[in-house]
Amino acid sequence: MSRVTTPPLADVPVHSSLALTRRWVDLLRPPSFDGRSLWLAWFAADGRQSPVLVPVEDVPLLPDRQLLAGLLDVHAEVAASLGPDGAHLAMALCRPGEPAVTEDDDGWAVACHEVLDDALDGTWSLHLAAGGRVEPLVDVPWAFLRQAGGAR
Repeated sequence: MSRVTTPPLADVPVHSSLALTRRWVDLLRPPSFDGRSLWLAWFAADGRQSPVLVPVEDVPLLPDRQLLAGLLDVHAEVAASLGPDGAHLAMALCRPGEPAVTEDDDGWAVACHEVLDDALDGTWSLHLAAGGRVEPLVDVPWAFLRQAGGAR
């Protein structure tokens, strides 16, 4: 009799925006938080997740440039380990409260666009985890999904 096994989560490639949202749901289970944090995960060009998962605790209501510049330094280290084809930086902003997007959540998205767009060629995304739900704030770029084998 053969035995069916489930591969570890990191071995299951992410090839769509919906798959990334589901991955965050799995990683942040349950997606309910007492404080504010920013979780960082990386995906190689083939859609496989790096084993590195970094929670940054006690993040402010709005990010400052120093915090986001520090993310770029961490990203450079992890991305180098994933190979020459680049890496996608996936982030989840986790906070207490209702799952509705707030002005502060939008502020995170705007600040990330200002600092990360050019530095990472748009290969980043931002999800919101609050009130038991996970939703994209800044979706996975189409070019990354195409490279990883997904569809738009």
